[in-house]
Amino acid sequence: MIGRDIKPSSVRCVIRTHLAIALASAVAGCGGLPAKSPEKERGNDVPPQVIYRIDDHRFITLEDYEDCHYGTTYYNDTQQNIRTKFGRGGGIANYRGRLINADPTGRNIVVPSSYLPKGVCPDKGCSIAFIYSTNAGRTFQSGGYYMKNTQTPYIDSAKYIFAVNADRLYIAKDRDGDYYVTQYPLIPGIDLKKPYPPGVRGAGFLASKRPNYLDGLRTPSGQEYIKCDDSIRPANAPKGEK
Repeated sequence: MIGRDIKPSSVRCVIRTHLAIALASAVAGCGGLPAKSPEKERGNDVPPQVIYRIDDHRFITLEDYEDCHYGTTYYNDTQQNIRTKFGRGGGIANYRGRLINADPTGRNIVVPSSYLPKGVCPDKGCSIAFIYSTNAGRTFQSGGYYMKNTQTPYIDSAKYIFAVNADRLYIAKDRDGDYYVTQYPLIPGIDLKKPYPPGVRGAGFLASKRPNYLDGLRTPSGQEYIKCDDSIRPANAPKGEK
C-alpha cells in the first residue's frame, strides 16, 4: 500500500488491537490494507528508526518497515524497561501535525495517528483516532476520533496540534487561520470516551481568544514533528524496490 495507489475493489478494512490498546492507526470506514503476497510477509532487513523522541530515554520507533509510511511502531522507555507495540500499518508514522509531549511528571503521553498518503477513503470519508497514557506509558488507550469523515487524512493531519501537560490535553485544529482548541482533562485512569467523573471538565475555545494556551509547553527533546529518513530501505527488498 506504500508508494502505490490502491484500487477500491481490492480494499478491506483492517482494525487490530495490541495489548488492549485501541490502535491509533485504526481508521473507521477505512480503505484498509490489501492482502500481501507471501514474499511480502517476510521481515524487512532494516534498522529501527526513532521517529519521535520525547527525551533521552522515551521515544517511538518505526521498525520492520518497507518505507517511512508502513511498518511497526513501538513506544520505548529505557529507564522503566517499557516497550509497547502500537501496531503494524501506517498510522502513527504518517501524522503530519505538531506533537508536544510536555508533562513534567512524565505520566501523560499522547500519540496521534493518521493514514497512508495514497490510502483510499470511502465516500463517507475516514475517521482517525489517537491514543494516550496517564501512567507514564505502561498502558495506552484510545481517546476516540479526532478527525472524522475526511477524504485526505494524511494531508489534513497537518492542520492539527496535540499538546499535553501535567493535567490536560489540547487538540487544536486550524480553521481558516484560527485554531479551535478542545481541552481534555487528564487524571490517572480517565477514559476520555466516557462521561467525566464529577467535578472534572473539559473546554473548547478559539486560540485567538486564549493565544497563550501553549506557553511554556515544549517536548523535552525539542522535537514537535514525526521525522523519518525515507532514504533507508530494507536490504532484502526485491530488486527495483530499494
